[in-house]
Amino acid sequence: MELSIRPFLKRLAGSQKMAVPGSRIHGAQAGFSLLEILVVLVIMGIMIGLIAPNIIGEVDKARVTQAKSDFKTIETALKMYKLDNFVYPSTEQGLEALVSQSDIDPVPRNFKSGGYMPKVPKDPWGGNYIYIYPGDHGEFDMYTLGADGVSGGEEAGKDIGNWDEEEG
Repeated sequence: MELSIRPFLKRLAGSQKMAVPGSRIHGAQAGFSLLEILVVLVIMGIMIGLIAPNIIGEVDKARVTQAKSDFKTIETALKMYKLDNFVYPSTEQGLEALVSQSDIDPVPRNFKSGGYMPKVPKDPWGGNYIYIYPGDHGEFDMYTLGADGVSGGEEAGKDIGNWDEEEG
């Protein structure tokens, strides 16, 4: 079987009504038929149908990974806060107590100038992380409501907490 670019050149030149040296088509229009275009579109549709769900699943996994990373960052700031002030911020003070000094009891005794974080991050879906002290699952609980923004849920809408970091 001889490989040649002549058929391609014939089609390209045919769409511009130019003759390709050595071609048998001179001045006639050549192009892709409707059937050829439909075959390509069907193949592209099949490929997209197979690849897109995998990509979408990876985006959800990346958001869960981001939430878990945020938990680690916030936990580090909370531990630094406790080292300086001998207690974690209360639920009422919330995570904002890591950014600016709270005047809600227990008022921090040794609040670090500049705070413990520049700002409290939003969860990967744009919501706020929920902080509870004392926690039900540990010294403190932090969680996000997931993609659906409501308590409970499954798959992408599942709540993610700092207590289930070991889960996939």
